[in-house]
Amino acid sequence: MTTPVRPVVVIADKLADSAVAALGGDFDVRVIDGTDIPTLHSALADADAVIVRSASRIDAAALAAAPKLQVVARAGVGLDNVDINVATERGVMVVNAPTSNIVSAAEQAVALLLATARNTTIADASLKRGEWKRSQFTGVELAGKTVGVVGLGKIGQLFAARMAAFDTNLIAYDPYVQPARAAQMGIQLVSLDDLLLRSDFISIHLPKTPETIGLIGKDELDKVKPGVRIVNAARGGLIDEAALAAALADGRVAGAGIDVFATEPCTDSPLFALDNVVVTPHLGASTREAQDNAGLQVVKSVKLALAGEFVPDAVNVKAGSGVAEDVRPLLPLAERLGRLFTAIAEGPAQSVTVEVRGEVIDSDVSVLQLAATKGLFVDVADQVTYVNAPLLAADKGIDVGLFTSAESPEFHNQVTVRGALADGRAVSVSGTVTQGPREVRKLTEIDGYDVEIDAEGPLLIMRYTDRPGIVGLIGGSLGDESINIGAMQVSRREAGGEALMIVATDAEVPADLLTKLAGTVGATSASAVTLTD
Repeated sequence: MTTPVRPVVVIADKLADSAVAALGGDFDVRVIDGTDIPTLHSALADADAVIVRSASRIDAAALAAAPKLQVVARAGVGLDNVDINVATERGVMVVNAPTSNIVSAAEQAVALLLATARNTTIADASLKRGEWKRSQFTGVELAGKTVGVVGLGKIGQLFAARMAAFDTNLIAYDPYVQPARAAQMGIQLVSLDDLLLRSDFISIHLPKTPETIGLIGKDELDKVKPGVRIVNAARGGLIDEAALAAALADGRVAGAGIDVFATEPCTDSPLFALDNVVVTPHLGASTREAQDNAGLQVVKSVKLALAGEFVPDAVNVKAGSGVAEDVRPLLPLAERLGRLFTAIAEGPAQSVTVEVRGEVIDSDVSVLQLAATKGLFVDVADQVTYVNAPLLAADKGIDVGLFTSAESPEFHNQVTVRGALADGRAVSVSGTVTQGPREVRKLTEIDGYDVEIDAEGPLLIMRYTDRPGIVGLIGGSLGDESINIGAMQVSRREAGGEALMIVATDAEVPADLLTKLAGTVGATSASAVTLTD
């Protein structure tokens, strides 16, 4: 008996013990020092997945050394150490743990703000030197002050909620948040200039992008309310550190709490010489809970990716950020319909539309378009994933669109893959998932012919002129090859016209037998496909 080959998961940076344990015995787990480049490249040679934190770099050279790699998982939020573009070109999924440290990061910003407000660190250092100088460390209260939040993403919202408990007046700058949404959180949206002018405290909670680098520079610091205290526990480079040091030195900015720096590790900065600055070495995610969460989140994503399932936290997959519960059962159906479409088409499509009908469209169904696109290429290209399927479609000049409608006359929900071929033919395949405790994927239509058969396992589809004896011919020919029939259905529009037969078999129909069967019945088209996850 052959022992199943376990997928190889390389852990290149220190990972929480709970995360390593969560991989269980289903994987060949190899722990290495990913900062040693030769060791990393050697380990990636037969890796199916690699998990990193911030120390190891998965760049173009590392990806080139990993021919089997399916997923790169970053146990954290930032992805500066992963070449996402090259990974996408190679069909390698990149995942992170976007919510693993949000509470820890928000709490770190609160800690820095409080420390700057009450001069905590310099008072601590003074007392430990044997000095008792209470009058030198008089701080300010938060109650009644205006706190400006730059960026109202998940962390910014958590920070704002905690600031509300201090009886502060909350304002925020975020061009991507609607005023009504901010108002629901008790926050007034303002322009960046207005926030700078009005805030007693400013905390930054933005991602690092070309648009946000240097967002707070000399010009902005010249506009701030005198005596403001500024916190950055988000990303280095969002504040011009030299300009901030100058504003702190001349007293316009009363204090700053900085956890992140433009270049890290950072052991030399003009900010370090100032007593009114609290600095920490990027500790936003440095809690036991955040580390456990990050590891567990990416391990879950690795398991999903290696199982061929959709991964909500994949950063280079063109779909919605998550899969709703009512959409999830349709995912494998959509992929199988894509595979069936390609098998029936037997030629390149010029355009394809994924139609989704029914109540399910109340949720984000864009992932079904992606799943069907993947299905189009699974049987005709190497290593097709959710990541590179859109690229394959673009390379082949196939426009894959999405159409949704709440109207679904016959089924609760229905997915159709419909396309036009280069020779002018039109092809369509439809399916649904039965409701109830046992969800069954069913084919419901092929090229306008009504069918009802499980979208599962080997299928044989033929079109021919309707006449007596065809069922017997097909059954006998398959029986001669010891291929058992699980289900068979014939669909026609009129007696003696064209008929479509679909046969579910217990074994795949070889290409030579398919050709023989087509000749036996005079089929105008014959296809065989195996539908599996």
